[in-house]
Amino acid sequence: MRRSAKIGLSALAIVLLGGAAFLRFVVYPESASLDVAASSGASPSLPAPNPTLMPTVNIARVARWQDGAKPKAARGLSVVAFATGLDHPRWPYVLPNGDVLVAESQAPKSGDHSTSVTDWVADKVKSMAGAGGASADRIVLLRDRDGDGVAEERHVFLKGLTSPFGMALVGSDLYVANADALVRVPYSEGQTEITESPEKVVDLPAGINHHWTKNVVASPDGKTLFITVGSNSNVGENGLDIEKGRAAIWEYTVATKAMREYATGLRNPNGLAFEPVTGALWTAVNERDEIGSDLVPDYITRVTEGAFYGWPWSYWGQHVDERVQPPQPEKVKRAIAPDYAVGTHTASLGIAFSMGSNLPDAWKSGLFVAQHGSWNRRPKSGYKVIYVPFQDGKPSGAPVDALTGFLNAEEKAQGRPVGVAIDKAGSLLVTDDVGNAVWRVTGATASN
Repeated sequence: MRRSAKIGLSALAIVLLGGAAFLRFVVYPESASLDVAASSGASPSLPAPNPTLMPTVNIARVARWQDGAKPKAARGLSVVAFATGLDHPRWPYVLPNGDVLVAESQAPKSGDHSTSVTDWVADKVKSMAGAGGASADRIVLLRDRDGDGVAEERHVFLKGLTSPFGMALVGSDLYVANADALVRVPYSEGQTEITESPEKVVDLPAGINHHWTKNVVASPDGKTLFITVGSNSNVGENGLDIEKGRAAIWEYTVATKAMREYATGLRNPNGLAFEPVTGALWTAVNERDEIGSDLVPDYITRVTEGAFYGWPWSYWGQHVDERVQPPQPEKVKRAIAPDYAVGTHTASLGIAFSMGSNLPDAWKSGLFVAQHGSWNRRPKSGYKVIYVPFQDGKPSGAPVDALTGFLNAEEKAQGRPVGVAIDKAGSLLVTDDVGNAVWRVTGATASN
């Protein structure tokens, strides 16, 4: 594949407009014609693609929380800071004893020295969004010893990692999904530090790492691990040779050490969770950019073994993306539509089912979804945590805002939600990589 003519013209425009100033004062005519609700649910609106000469860049600049400010919880819920002052906290994991692990990480240094316009713009977007710095490459342990909803203890739990993200405990083995490999360390309940060097279990597709985050979840019986691997591009514009093994969820069998692709065509899967009623594996996926503010909805879906979800040749089932050449009609015929859209460009990442939580009844039979927030949509979308009600193992209603206020009155980012988890007490934890915090959400009348 070759880069489109749009990228070449964008390069010329950036040179003429003077580098970084391009991001500050170029006004794009393109904006959404539909609200986010129209791009949500089981049957989202899918208007015609609206590619523009230059991509829409509408990222929220960073403000961070000031003077004790915090997100706004929905009616019936309450939020407090479980921990603050972290270093780009990305992903939470709750251990059986109630300790909370948090991966502190940013994108790895990929070794790719490309100086393309796309890379230049991506670097500027990361900088504006509060990312792109040095990665802490560690996991910290947070402990709420007195049960008041605030972590009094903080320990550096594990170092020697490479942009860590997802974690899964199987027996006495703690698995960590680095950007380039799945690794393992021994764990004993109550430990606050692991000094053993991580042991590599299996390599994971790495390289340019357009999407670097890798998540891992263990099956309920602990026999299988599922690992997410995002694509190396938006829609394969760098060639499909570097996409081998990417845009997929992999299955690793612990006993045999066998690795295989479980589902493919998933542009950037992140959150993974098993739905408690049916036992089905669900994921949240970031869809493609640069064909307008109204396309393409990010989504949550059951992950069907052997299924192909379209990337890069099609989206939402068999809607063909004309940018991808050469076309693959036979591939498109196989593409299945996901279950439920969660808005265009919302960057939906972490998911957590609330069944069995200690939240109010209105919030304890569904899926929480952390939306990191858009860069390619006008107006902005995401920057919140939503709740999708479930019944009989599938979504049963419109999404509801659970935690908002991450954008201030000037639409600057005070924080950006990334991962979600239900803690041992049944409350919702939310990692915030711009606010450098972990938030804890309970019922409004619960003790904080």
